[in-house]
Amino acid sequence: MPADLFAAFPIMSFDQATAAIANPDNHEAQSVAVAIDWANAALPDAWPDRIRSPLRRIATVWASMFNKRVRRVSLPEGMPGLGRLPKYLFQEFHHLPNGNYSKSITRGYATTFNKVMLGSLGIARADIAARLRDCPRVLDIGCGAGHLTAAMQAAGIRDIWALEPSPYLLQHAARDFPGATYVHGVIEDSGLPEASFDGAGACFVFHEIPPRQADQALRELHRLLKPGARLVLVEPSAVQMRQPYRQLLRDYGWRGAYFKALAQRTHEPFVPAWHRKNHRAWLAAHGFTLIDDVDAMPWRLLEARRDP
Repeated sequence: MPADLFAAFPIMSFDQATAAIANPDNHEAQSVAVAIDWANAALPDAWPDRIRSPLRRIATVWASMFNKRVRRVSLPEGMPGLGRLPKYLFQEFHHLPNGNYSKSITRGYATTFNKVMLGSLGIARADIAARLRDCPRVLDIGCGAGHLTAAMQAAGIRDIWALEPSPYLLQHAARDFPGATYVHGVIEDSGLPEASFDGAGACFVFHEIPPRQADQALRELHRLLKPGARLVLVEPSAVQMRQPYRQLLRDYGWRGAYFKALAQRTHEPFVPAWHRKNHRAWLAAHGFTLIDDVDAMPWRLLEARRDP
């Protein structure tokens, strides 16, 4: 393992990197991450980006959410990873027009999601970061627009690697929270060197991965993490899905009913499978020991240690 992790990666121009990782036959490019200046990369417009009127874009989002319509994502020509990313990603999660694959819709989602969650995920991300504070090198799994990376930076973690399949979200993260190493890819097959990280965290990621790919992701994390390394996951609490409105109102007030209604209106097809999982057994089957399990509805935190 090189002292400088960048030594394991080719340094290319953005055009070279795009051509390499967009080619599904380029096995060398698939097996390694590529160092790209994501903050300044020229990404192609997706169809929502061609809607010039902000009001019309907002109307498109509201219509999609109201009608609960889910379409297959249309990927623009020249997008990094075209033809290589797994198909399950290309659906309109959360009823967002074109899902996570546009400049404008992802920017709007990145700035409003925390508000929609009533600030609860800010608390969750701070908890993840606090549990990983002593780890010299940390992986942010499915970093999205970079809010967990920001929490890690605020906690004093200096060496952060942030992995994300959407180049559009990756660009928002790189622009808003510079200083981390941003990598395009999926956790099931990251291409990162083994035993590279002292800790890893994810916020609202694994419930959006199909069960088979979630198993692959945990196997990959076992490969990436050093023995004894910490893994901290925050995912939706099952309480909001399983309890009736009356009980949620009694136990959590209007917020309990609000989060149940929100969960029922949001397209997240793999949530039921995530909630059915025995997480302690799942982690143990892939070489991890569960050391803490906190249900702080609307989220639940699992902290595990990678076994020797």
